[in-house]
Amino acid sequence: MTDDHMTDELDLLRSWEAPPLDDDARHRARVALFAAMNEPPSAARPLRRRAVLRIALTGVATAAVATAVLVQVDGGRQEPRAEPPASSSPRLVGVSARTVLHGAAAWDREHEKQQGVPRDDQFVYSKRIIKETERKTGEVKSYTDEMWESVDGSKRSLSMELGRTMWEEPMGPGEGVWPPRKWDDLKKLPTDPAELVPAIVSMGTSDKPISAFDKDERSQAYFLVGELLKWPALPPGLRAAAYEGLALIPGVETVPDVKDSAGRPGVGIAYPEGFKGRYLIFDRTSYAFLGFRDERTSRSGKKTYIQLSHTVEWGIVDRVRQRP
Repeated sequence: MTDDHMTDELDLLRSWEAPPLDDDARHRARVALFAAMNEPPSAARPLRRRAVLRIALTGVATAAVATAVLVQVDGGRQEPRAEPPASSSPRLVGVSARTVLHGAAAWDREHEKQQGVPRDDQFVYSKRIIKETERKTGEVKSYTDEMWESVDGSKRSLSMELGRTMWEEPMGPGEGVWPPRKWDDLKKLPTDPAELVPAIVSMGTSDKPISAFDKDERSQAYFLVGELLKWPALPPGLRAAAYEGLALIPGVETVPDVKDSAGRPGVGIAYPEGFKGRYLIFDRTSYAFLGFRDERTSRSGKKTYIQLSHTVEWGIVDRVRQRP
């Protein structure tokens, strides 16, 4: 992608003044989004990576999200620092989502380390472990997946999904990704939690408070903030703000007694009204972030898989297949 084609996603959407979607259109958008999230790769077509929300920037934000061609269904993140120790604490009874998420934000602010600012011509490398369990049979398979993601989208990105290699083609004119990979775009996002969530949901077009969100907007908020948290290279303070932003979304709740893909005990943060079976996992004592839980259904609809994932390494590199 040339400099002439590089565009600020938020500015584009702010300047778009079409009328808002009606209720039917919003419902269709949400259904399309959820369908895309559950769609597995097909053996009948070339594999394309689904690790980012790739959107056309010429339409309404909600519709753009729904027409994403690539959607991440698992992921994780871990700073280059020591992992929190596994906890042996008893079951968390009555712990609130606010307690967990504010604890996670405090932990992140205390341990936050900046590995460097990625240049637009570089790649963000990450390696994650995925443990997938087939619900009926209990069969477990583990995968080690790696990704090299072009920061400005001008180069082909390479990733793996459940052990299979996939290429993401360079972005074309008017295309962008969520979350944005460019550092300058990420720095434009508010670090005030009450401002961050509305800015994400509206793509910068509205300052409607979270307390006024309808059901669809709450679902979108949980999903889009969660996607932001999957990106490993965030400016200082943004990840902590995202945790606290999640705590402001009505309907977000805890799931006790869960484990991540490394077997570490934790507590989940879920939005069951819109994303049953999907949640973020935090350490039971320190509230440090551990990983993600997700579910996917086979194309036939006959099999359901539980996915646990966490990132074990990430860094900034100059080319595909280079490791930190």
